[in-house]
Amino acid sequence: MSSLLDTIVIDHDPAQVVNVLQLTDTHLGVEPNTPLLSMDTDDSLLAVLDLAGKVLPAPDLMLATGDLSDQGALNAYFRLRDYTRSVCQHQFWLLGNHDHAETLRQATDDNKDLIRNDIRVGVWQIIMLNSQIPGQVGGRLGPRQLGLLEEALQAGADARLYTLVCLHHQPEPVGSAWIDTQAVLDAAEMFDIIEQYPGVKGVLWGHVHQEVDYLRNGLRMLATPSTCIQFAGNSDDFKVDDLPPGLRHLQLQPDGSINTQVHRVTDRSFTVDLASSGYL
Repeated sequence: MSSLLDTIVIDHDPAQVVNVLQLTDTHLGVEPNTPLLSMDTDDSLLAVLDLAGKVLPAPDLMLATGDLSDQGALNAYFRLRDYTRSVCQHQFWLLGNHDHAETLRQATDDNKDLIRNDIRVGVWQIIMLNSQIPGQVGGRLGPRQLGLLEEALQAGADARLYTLVCLHHQPEPVGSAWIDTQAVLDAAEMFDIIEQYPGVKGVLWGHVHQEVDYLRNGLRMLATPSTCIQFAGNSDDFKVDDLPPGLRHLQLQPDGSINTQVHRVTDRSFTVDLASSGYL
């Protein structure tokens, strides 16, 4: 049986912290400066990247966890590459429900590293799982991604690595009824696999456009604000928040612990349609 892993090893001192920048749900439009609920998503992303340069000027790697383009447009992916080119050498992207897989592959044709699924850096392994169901809003991993997860975790255990698992959709409800209908359908199978490997220390996702940070049986569960519009927490129906765009900084420690902080753009204001009832 052939391996499902597409592994990259990044040279890094195993005794040193791995600094990770997570950006998510950039929602870049077909054309530059296209608004989403009145917010210019190119402008907000550039503001977040400016913030990143101040709080994390030299990340070891960057994770972009889906909904990179609002309509899966080739031009949007090219702009994302242009905007983030100077952030760091090592970037890794995931598909979200708004992305288009073939177009993303076309946009990354000259840099296959952008869509690796098994990243090894220092004493850490980062697994990038595709939770997209083409043509649907909600998420599912399916047999292939679950098989990839199990193969990667066994390889990581053999190499005595700690692991961070990343995907786009939330694997558990976040407390908002409308978006929790879009959670990963087979998350129970994912957790069944993860629980067999004590080296897994965290699960990281996007999609929910808000900050989440809690423990699930000792496993750090993390979601991150969008670089554009934010969703209000604990809402039965779609509701936009007035919180500003942000990013997450993760410090993957040599002892397997995770330190992390969300940073938001607070030195300027953004226009957003708080009365909107949806944008799909």
